[in-house]
Amino acid sequence: MSIVKKVLLVLLCSTMVTISTAWASADKPGEGVTVKPARATWNTGFFQEAIVRQGLEELGYKVKKAKDLTNPIFYKSLALGDLDYWTNGWFPMHNAQLPKNFFDVADTYGYVMKAGGLQGYLVSKREVEKYNIKSLDDFKRPEVKKAFDRNGDGKADLTACPPGWGCESVITHHMDVYDLSDHINPVKASYEAGMASALGSFKAGEPVFFYTWTPNWTVYKLKPGQDVMWINVPKIIPKESQMSAVDRMTQSGIVGAVSDPIKLGFVVSDIRIVANKKFMEKNPAAKKFFEVFTLSLADVSAQNTKMSEGEKSQKDVKRHAAEWIAQNQAQWNKWLDQARDAAK
Repeated sequence: MSIVKKVLLVLLCSTMVTISTAWASADKPGEGVTVKPARATWNTGFFQEAIVRQGLEELGYKVKKAKDLTNPIFYKSLALGDLDYWTNGWFPMHNAQLPKNFFDVADTYGYVMKAGGLQGYLVSKREVEKYNIKSLDDFKRPEVKKAFDRNGDGKADLTACPPGWGCESVITHHMDVYDLSDHINPVKASYEAGMASALGSFKAGEPVFFYTWTPNWTVYKLKPGQDVMWINVPKIIPKESQMSAVDRMTQSGIVGAVSDPIKLGFVVSDIRIVANKKFMEKNPAAKKFFEVFTLSLADVSAQNTKMSEGEKSQKDVKRHAAEWIAQNQAQWNKWLDQARDAAK
């Protein structure tokens, strides 16, 4: 082979390596970057963490095992730069748990589920229609109380929250300010057991009345608008801790609500990704992915149901994430392409 041909061959090989390297870099803009995530301690938030992790990995990032942390500890660690992000921010609910000057060093990105953090009271649709139930005030009517009275004490039985839960104090507040203590009996035993009993009663054709939040398996097994309906509180009378978010205690566009808007009596939260600003500035691909990623309440509730039925190991959650991606591949690819474009 002549010297000229050898030189040309070397140049061609070198060019091909350069093109290949550039293509790999564009396809995986996060290559060489290690990411430090955290995860909430409640398992209904594990699903989105697993999906976002896979997205970052497909973008080339090395994602460390998520640390399971309580809210205040996560937000402090994020502000100190010890962690990079989590997918479990509930706002405005978590505002009170943020350290001073938090938004100087961190911020919220995108919407995992806009208005996804609902809380409120649900009643079986059959009884809503039969007794024209619109709000908690309707449980003062004798015929309604009788229909929902399971133990014969003359009060409607409500599947409520166990002692110590944040929702318990709000429900207690409602019983007081709406003068419902003589009409409704909040059952505070194990929530899982209480809801299992309610589900059995519904399947047997009996009335059900319960508190719940979303995302949660309850609204997958008992679907709002089909099986049950969200009902109003009589009027918005916030606790002191709710005063800063009074406008988010009434919500429009809720599927399965008896009215639009509906007065839920609980603060509605957006579920968002929260990340360190320095990490975001250095990683535009991750930033864009966080901004465009979103999930439906129905999909998260369906996955939460699988966990409630026993598929709750880390291996199970990872598989659920992979299955969701496979079922939404076109949208997934679009998000990844948008993230790659942002890094160019």
